[in-house]
Parts: sequence; C-alpha cells; structure tokens
Amino acid sequence: MRAGLFWLNDRQWARIEPHLPRGLTGPDRDDDRRIVSGIIHMLQSGARWRDCPREYGPYTTIYNRFNRWAKRGRW
Repeated sequence: MRAGLFWLNDRQWARIEPHLPRGLTGPDRDDDRRIVSGIIHMLQSGARWRDCPREYGPYTTIYNRFNRWAKRGRW
C-alpha cells in the first residue's frame, strides 16, 4: 500500500459495516471497505474525484457510490 492513503482499520470497519445497505438488486458490489476508504480519503483530501488514487478502484465507482448513498441519506 502506498503511504499517505487512508484505510479503515478493523475497529472502524466493524462500526461502519453493519450500516451498509444489504440485499440490493443488481450486480455484486466491489469491496465496500476499499470503496468507503476511498470516499473518506477523497473527502479528507479535497481533491477532484478524477484524481482518486487507483488503489481505491476506478474514480467513477468511488464517486458514484458516494453520490448514490448521499441521495439515499447514507452520509
């Protein structure tokens, strides 16, 4: 892992994971922990979504997940 990136630790993830949506239709989601870590990193850094480090996955996935969950009141 590259230095300077944010990753949720086990304790943090244990608190967040039960609040994630379950049983949604559609394709299986990518690794939620990686995606949520990427969202937090981007919000902390204030960078453009397009500049999201590739370790978190495609920036479109990171942005779309943030945007969809924001519209549903998850954030």
